[in-house]
Amino acid sequence: MGRVNGVRRRAIVTGAAGFIGSHLSERLVADGWHVTGIDSFTDYYPRMDKESNLASLSRESAFDLVECDLSVDGWQRALAGSTAVFHLAAQAGVRGSFGESFVRYARDNMVATQRVFEGANTHGVRRVVWASSSSVYGDAESHPCREGVTPTLPRSPYGVTKRACEDLAQVYRKAGLAISGLRYFTVYGPRQRPDMAIRRICDALVTGESFAVYGDGFQSRDFTYVTDAVDATVRAALAENPAPVYNVGGGDEATLSRIIALLENLAGCRLTQERRPAQHGDVRRTSADVSLATSSLGWAPEVSLPDGLAAQLSWVRGHVLAEEVA
Repeated sequence: MGRVNGVRRRAIVTGAAGFIGSHLSERLVADGWHVTGIDSFTDYYPRMDKESNLASLSRESAFDLVECDLSVDGWQRALAGSTAVFHLAAQAGVRGSFGESFVRYARDNMVATQRVFEGANTHGVRRVVWASSSSVYGDAESHPCREGVTPTLPRSPYGVTKRACEDLAQVYRKAGLAISGLRYFTVYGPRQRPDMAIRRICDALVTGESFAVYGDGFQSRDFTYVTDAVDATVRAALAENPAPVYNVGGGDEATLSRIIALLENLAGCRLTQERRPAQHGDVRRTSADVSLATSSLGWAPEVSLPDGLAAQLSWVRGHVLAEEVA
């Protein structure tokens, strides 16, 4: 899979030190690709966490890392000879995108994405797969959400940046680039960002600290295990005629209350909860129709929610123990 006519495929992965990016890089290397990761190590969460994400890749001869901000020139030379660009770098977080911080979201999401598309086009890279988000749907009036049918009405500035990037992608598709955006639905699993709900629940269960529940706990999400998200991403890069956008969902919509109950059962202890008001920009529900990814990419989620939660809780236990030892 990683070679064409005996020649190793070459991939660029932006955001390679992040949660999904590190898993994707590992998968590509395992499949026989040579991967150049690009990451600027922003301070959104600790650098040491991102360096830990790259621990196994740092020992791979088929992986190299360029530390660079996509808004600054210099990284484009890595595009020469690349088979595909996987653009996962972005400023994440719905709640943080309001107010003055939107300037950073505009730069790191919209401007950086345009530069990646432009760079790929200039250097002859004909395939780009990039991370959009279920946030483009906002509070959909009907479920599950379906590409090309469900209106995109984001409720946060973050969602607006992702929706704008989908428009940018359409511009470059017309210029000849094969670009596919993946609307990821709440990806979770080992190495998940420390600000995300499942990670914070696991941390609280392992350490005995409290977890803040925003709203009534009955808001629901379509949760997607990270290896399933990565598999869809790789398949999108290899498809002969990829669609402009794909939903990537786990097929198991669950409320926050159900997630807490499942993790409490797995941990064998109760979670201490703090009730707080619902947060501005949070949607009530997300759910994905993934029939397009199934028919076009031959993809379907494989990891069940209980199994995925068990894997993440196990990883968090090991992570917390390693920090205590250090």
